[in-house]
Amino acid sequence: MSTRSDAVLAVDAVGAPDLAKVIPPAGLGRLTRGWLWLGLSSLAGSGVFAVLLVLSRTPQVNEWLPVAEFFRVALIVHVNLSVLVWFVALAGILWSMTGSTRAPGLAWLALGLCAVGTVMMALAPFTGSGQPIAANYVPVLDGPVFLTGLAVFGLGGAALVLRGLMAVQPIGQAQTEDGAMRFGLLASLVAAAVAVFAFAASWWLVPRSLDARTYYEILFWGGGHALQFVWTLLMLVGWLWLARACGARLSLSPRLTVLLLALALASVFVTPYAYVAADVTSVEFRLLNTWAMRLGGGIAIVPIALAVAAGLLGAGAARRATVPPLRAALVASIVLFGAGGVIGAFIGGSDVRIPAHYHGCIVGVTLALMGMVYLLLPRLGYGAPSSRLAFWQPVLYGAGQLLHIIGLVWSGGYGVQRKVAGAEQVLRSTGEVAGMGLMGLGGLVAIIGGLLFVVVVVQAMRARPQVGAQR
Repeated sequence: MSTRSDAVLAVDAVGAPDLAKVIPPAGLGRLTRGWLWLGLSSLAGSGVFAVLLVLSRTPQVNEWLPVAEFFRVALIVHVNLSVLVWFVALAGILWSMTGSTRAPGLAWLALGLCAVGTVMMALAPFTGSGQPIAANYVPVLDGPVFLTGLAVFGLGGAALVLRGLMAVQPIGQAQTEDGAMRFGLLASLVAAAVAVFAFAASWWLVPRSLDARTYYEILFWGGGHALQFVWTLLMLVGWLWLARACGARLSLSPRLTVLLLALALASVFVTPYAYVAADVTSVEFRLLNTWAMRLGGGIAIVPIALAVAAGLLGAGAARRATVPPLRAALVASIVLFGAGGVIGAFIGGSDVRIPAHYHGCIVGVTLALMGMVYLLLPRLGYGAPSSRLAFWQPVLYGAGQLLHIIGLVWSGGYGVQRKVAGAEQVLRSTGEVAGMGLMGLGGLVAIIGGLLFVVVVVQAMRARPQVGAQR
């Protein structure tokens, strides 16, 4: 690998904060790299199912596929691999790198359970059992293999959170940028603990007598909303971290940043209150969680996004030229998350504008975490990614996803329904066909960008390890 590519993402060379110089605690380097491998594997697997998803919704092409059940099964596995497993794996990396060495056995148990659960969920479609139920937040195949895998993965996630809370390091001075980012990581851990509580409470309280679709929708509603706070907080930490690595000077003071992150965290406590104040099957319970997510996220996201954008514009030309992959991932993340947020404000009814909204938001988080992986690879004992490939990867992924959600919004304007494919979409007009065609094109471009991320990271992992980062 060239000296240029090594310099592109060298953390010390771009004046990144001390937090970005962290190396996994002695003895836990392999653990942290294990979480990275789990995340990469989940993305690769989700990419395969994403190809099937896009093809099953693309006009003309879907005529060659057994679309109806095929689409629903692929959707279930794709969502769980690309969101649940990927996000938990990246949380595992960040919490492990910034925590102490306490309870290593529990840390390895968490990784092992999550890995076993992921394999079982990925293999479930090939066992021939399980009705696909597209519940919000955690869709399921209602069969023994998938549900057992999901339960094992959930236990692993709970173990990860418990170990993370046991291994918390002192935040340090809150008035420093490093202290603010450490607070954000701690806040994400606390939000994750609330999510674990919510899933457990729902499992205990939701009546088993409900039909399967209603049961799983209610089961994952409270915990699913709490998880959105975890992902959002990790994304905000990623924005701050990447902005610093790109040489941006933020107008937000560290104290104000901590306040914003605290406000984002505070709203998650509406979730346990909802379990006390309302029946889990009631409309009030549903609305309390929805209100908390809308209020808590928006307060912190908008000012931090504006501060990061202004900081990037104000960074000198020399700084901008040194870290194009990080900058590309950061800009694409902000654009996609912003697009998803704007679309969400105009949703009405149950059409494909809903997946356009959450695709934008989820991909915004994913791009921030991809940038974080690029930044941290040398800290994990690997080489720095190739500058050219690492730059084009978030560009392709972000542009493809933007086309994808534009196509969905376009089609949603015609009333095309969500969670359907093939003839069930009932595409009558040229505009409807064109919108879904644009969705398919953007989806394929995004898939290429997503798989390219795996290629870039694997290439870096095969490069000569950085001295001092092997643990």
